[in-house]
Amino acid sequence: MTETGDIQEPLYQQVKRDLVAAISRGEYVPDEPFISQREVCERFGVSTTTAVRALNELVTEGYLVRQRGRGTFVAERQASPPAARERSIAYIMHGHGPHNSDIIDGIESVCAELGYRMFLSNTKGSAALQEKALRQALDTHAGGVALYPVDSHPDSPALSELRSRGVPVVMLDRYYPEVPSDAVLFDNYAVGYRLTEYLIGQGHRRITALWDATDCTSVQERLTGHVQSLREHGIPIAPELTALTTYLRLPDERRREMLAGLLDRAQPPTVLLCANGYVLAHAATDLTAMGVEVPGQVELAGMDDAGPFDLLPLTVAAAHLPSREMGERAMRLLAERIDRAGQPLEVEHVVLPIEIRTRESASAYLRVVAAESA
Repeated sequence: MTETGDIQEPLYQQVKRDLVAAISRGEYVPDEPFISQREVCERFGVSTTTAVRALNELVTEGYLVRQRGRGTFVAERQASPPAARERSIAYIMHGHGPHNSDIIDGIESVCAELGYRMFLSNTKGSAALQEKALRQALDTHAGGVALYPVDSHPDSPALSELRSRGVPVVMLDRYYPEVPSDAVLFDNYAVGYRLTEYLIGQGHRRITALWDATDCTSVQERLTGHVQSLREHGIPIAPELTALTTYLRLPDERRREMLAGLLDRAQPPTVLLCANGYVLAHAATDLTAMGVEVPGQVELAGMDDAGPFDLLPLTVAAAHLPSREMGERAMRLLAERIDRAGQPLEVEHVVLPIEIRTRESASAYLRVVAAESA
């Protein structure tokens, strides 16, 4: 068990989670000696301090008991989970960066207010890791799950089991249309519509959209808003400019070939409308490598500011997402569902308004130019 550059739960919590899952599977039973502190260190590759904290908290939460002169044992469990477990939630995140950090801050602030403990997992966009994290939420008897789902809708036995057990799930940013679930979303239709409307107002009529993920509701809603705005302003829909095909996930050479093909057209786009901040950052890098000036030869705009750094100075305009509010609203909705467990409730989708920020509102703006060769 090692630490990575991604935001993740502390090591002692990971150890606790795995040990609780092992207890739930019956690997350790009452009245038999539990794994020792030294064995925890060896098995998980952690320090003595981490092992001691994990074991102490399992004792405090009622999973283990210590018997003087005998050692540590699995506690006899009641039919229903203890209160400590009922006051825990799992947040299964997708990716990293300031956007995700703000969501986590929002969830943590409400957890602290309401007395919940949060366990964090990062799927890194992997359906397999998402299924593993959902299974861990089941094994550890989390009171509820906040899920930032991966693209598309992978078959998920764990998600189905959570629903059958009545464990509330609140999705963030996007949702699976086939799964009735509460969700907290940005107004993604407005992102595509209002940003396109602003660009048209600035004189742009040849707008190319560059995408990252393509099989998720947030992207599809942004595309719908973009296309509707073009139609309302009498601009023909050019499939090659609006096609829902990935740009970010291509190798460097393929991305630059794609941009070169667009910019070499008889009527090239005057602005590249990037699906998110990471697409925009890669587009700026690729254009620099190609010797294209931004602004000058082409402009950049962002459908959100969820990127590796503040991208507004690079853009003519970008949508600002209230990420922290998303975390707060999702946790409050999840806590409400936990408190009302067993009651028939209508599925609720909370849609948060977005803001369009323009270059004029930035304290400064950046110009991207190619470096001169020696």
